[in-house]
Amino acid sequence: MSEDKPLNPSLSWIGRMSKVLTGDEPRDMDQIIQILRDAQKRYLLGPDALSMIEGAIQVSEMQVRDIMIPRAQMVVVSRDEPLEEFLPTIIESAHSRFPVIADDKIEVIGVLLAKDLLAYCAKNKDSDFDFHDLIRPPVFVPESKRLNVLLREFKEKRNHIAIVVDEYGAASGLITIEDVIEQIVGDIEDEHDFDDDSMILELNESEFTIKATTPIEDFNEHFNTDFKDDDFDTIGGLIINKIGHLPKRGEFVSIGSMHFDVVSADNRRIHILKLTIVASID
Repeated sequence: MSEDKPLNPSLSWIGRMSKVLTGDEPRDMDQIIQILRDAQKRYLLGPDALSMIEGAIQVSEMQVRDIMIPRAQMVVVSRDEPLEEFLPTIIESAHSRFPVIADDKIEVIGVLLAKDLLAYCAKNKDSDFDFHDLIRPPVFVPESKRLNVLLREFKEKRNHIAIVVDEYGAASGLITIEDVIEQIVGDIEDEHDFDDDSMILELNESEFTIKATTPIEDFNEHFNTDFKDDDFDTIGGLIINKIGHLPKRGEFVSIGSMHFDVVSADNRRIHILKLTIVASID
């Protein structure tokens, strides 16, 4: 009685799975995705695992320009600003890392870490603030860099943020390790996320944090608006239609007196919106 021949060790695990399921190797990426989805239907993969595998595959095909925060949406500090002027910006944004600019956002000269600033202020209460004591050298990456390559570099160099530059060397945006990881595992909860089942969180009388899955009917009832729900069930669907594409974090749109910022999104859907009412609703 002959023994079964082992599978070719040179095959990837996806290739081995496909041979088990279909007896054939996948010929392209679409077939790989279909094999994985078939495996999920057969309960060989959980939905979360499938989502992460698909995300990892997509990351290998995506470039930095696909998910970067554009320059216009970057929260920055100027090297010429005194501490008391830019400190409110740092506190309000609640970010942990900030590009430091020279004359404009095109020239990024370093990165300021909030934890470095906190330690500095605690030790130097009576001394003049000097940016040179805190600025860390920036890491620059081209818009065309593959996300999987960038993620490996982030891990190897223990870096968490990179300044994205265009073909002329000017800063066109920024990208963080969290941005890349979220493409694989989905949105990572941050200060904008909800801790309960509420859909609308009031920050103050004119600012609100809203889940994109909020039904338009509920939104209308809460804000006394009359957005139509014939074509879209949720406020996220309405925003996607107004913008004209699946937006990235940092994109925004205004509808009448309402200004919507995309706070959290991935390459599949919008998660969280920030609503700012810039004028009273009649």
